[in-house]
Parts: sequence; C-alpha cells; structure tokens
Amino acid sequence: MGEIKYERLEHYGTLSTSSSGWKKELNLIGWNGRAGKYDLREWSPDDERMGKGITLTAEELKALKALLLDMEL
Repeated sequence: MGEIKYERLEHYGTLSTSSSGWKKELNLIGWNGRAGKYDLREWSPDDERMGKGITLTAEELKALKALLLDMEL
C-alpha cells in the first residue's frame, strides 16, 4: 500500500479526548489530492497519526444528520 496523503481543509470540532490525549474529531479532509470529504476519526495529540475512521460525502452526512435527529436519545 502506498503512502496516504491528506490535507485538513476544515476542522469542525472535537467530540471527545481520551486520557492519552487522542482526540475524536470531525474534519473536512482531502485524501490523495481529491476533493474534501467529511471525516470522523481519532487523531494523536501531535496530529501526526490517525486511527480508523469513516469518511462521508455531503449527501451521506445529511442522511446521517436526519437519522440522528429522528433518534430518541
């Protein structure tokens, strides 16, 4: 597998921070020179490493928002 290149285009917020300093964040990330996608994953305290996460298109993020609004929390 080749090197993964990314550019953080926008930081929307941090959902949580673990005791080790890793932060679960929602960002807009451009992967390998492509247009940005919404990205939810954990980042190390120095932002050099990332955990597994999910990427969503704008349409998928809107669908997720609708699902969350319909949930009873």
